[in-house]
Amino acid sequence: MSTKLFIGNLDYTVTSDDLKQAFSAVGSVVDAVVIMDRMTNRSRGFGFVTMGSDEEAKQAIEKLNQSELKGRKINVNEAKPQENR
Repeated sequence: MSTKLFIGNLDYTVTSDDLKQAFSAVGSVVDAVVIMDRMTNRSRGFGFVTMGSDEEAKQAIEKLNQSELKGRKINVNEAKPQENR
């Protein structure tokens, strides 16, 4: 299992710091980033969190998938490699 997680259905006001803080409750967060639209500089509603270990990533999925963050239920899954366009 990868330690990088895909976080979907984010409220547009969620910041990378908000993600880091939420996921720090379950383990060590190496990196957290909310993906922004290049043209509008607004959140695209998803992001990625890299956890310190596979075990922490599994715990994050179990505990935080379908949990609420800033009023929206977030989706937490293992990140899949990006396919070539």
